[in-house]
Amino acid sequence: MTTDLSPDISGFQVHPASAYAGDITPPLAWQWVQSGEAVMVDVRTDAEREWVGFVPGAVALAWKQWPGMAMNADFDAGLKAAVPDGKKVVLLCRSGVRSVAAARRATELGLEAYNILQGFEGDADAQAQRGHVGGWRLQGLPWLQK
Repeated sequence: MTTDLSPDISGFQVHPASAYAGDITPPLAWQWVQSGEAVMVDVRTDAEREWVGFVPGAVALAWKQWPGMAMNADFDAGLKAAVPDGKKVVLLCRSGVRSVAAARRATELGLEAYNILQGFEGDADAQAQRGHVGGWRLQGLPWLQK
């Protein structure tokens, strides 16, 4: 018997986290954004958003810059400018890894920050491909592609 240890990302719940407010499901993130409770910040690179797709209305603010994946020196200032006082910030990346680091940094900056579980593209499947297991797009949430 195998046990699936991956979090249920279909519901509206907050999962406890260390060093930031928590991990949330994509539907809950969208609910918070739609209600005005939160600002969504997409921390993927410009190239990722351009090639793979993006969430309409999300603030585009790379955590790391392509090529080379160097830290974005303007991240802190951009994040502070994007998130008004009293609002939560929900952070989105490709798979939910960079957004954890960004949520930790946002918390250090004094923001109530949440990571969006499984990111935009979800986890890799058995063939090492994304887009088939979890994530923002697979859940049918709004996104566009140029």
